[in-house]
Amino acid sequence: MPEPPEPTDQPEDVAAVQDVEPFSDQLATWLQSEGTKTVGDLGEVFAEKSFAVTVLFLMFLPALPLPTGGITHVFEAITVVVAGQMVIGRRTLWLPERARRRELGSTMVEKAVPFISRRIRWFERFSRPRGVRLFRNRLSLSFVGLVIVAFAVAAALSPPFSGLDTLPSLGAVVVALAIILEDVVVLGIGAAIGLTGIALSITLGAAAVRLVDGLL
Repeated sequence: MPEPPEPTDQPEDVAAVQDVEPFSDQLATWLQSEGTKTVGDLGEVFAEKSFAVTVLFLMFLPALPLPTGGITHVFEAITVVVAGQMVIGRRTLWLPERARRRELGSTMVEKAVPFISRRIRWFERFSRPRGVRLFRNRLSLSFVGLVIVAFAVAAALSPPFSGLDTLPSLGAVVVALAIILEDVVVLGIGAAIGLTGIALSITLGAAAVRLVDGLL
């Protein structure tokens, strides 16, 4: 008579994804592969995570605490298109052909992406699958997509050279990473960062308006 399987103390969420290769390793493998690296490749290589991976890459530059002078608005606009598809429940990512063919470039592939990968590894050290079902439910993912749209719009509306786009953009990056890692705690952190950025933008913006009104 066969012996019953030994009980395990692992949470169901962990057991469901324990054999999945870490995203940072998948990213490293893709980087080391031959051929060009385009925005369209992100959707083809990372399949079911294509929406989140694309948002992660698009919003990473606006999330850096550097004065961009508004040049990142194109990334934020594409992010709205990508996240909008999450909201309506699309299963495959669509991008304009021009955006799909856009190469990431040697600087992005050789410097920026490895930098992103190191930050992802840091999160992977402390993250574990929590609330996996949330990230596999179409309705909840639609809501998360709406959150990303809000953060991208807030970043785009921030005054150039003000640095106020950093926190909403970082919020979108962390939320995207939460989808990839399937960790509801990381999702909460990303939402908190983005909402803090929006609140800061509104507060400082209102203060600036009052200051200008007082000078007139």
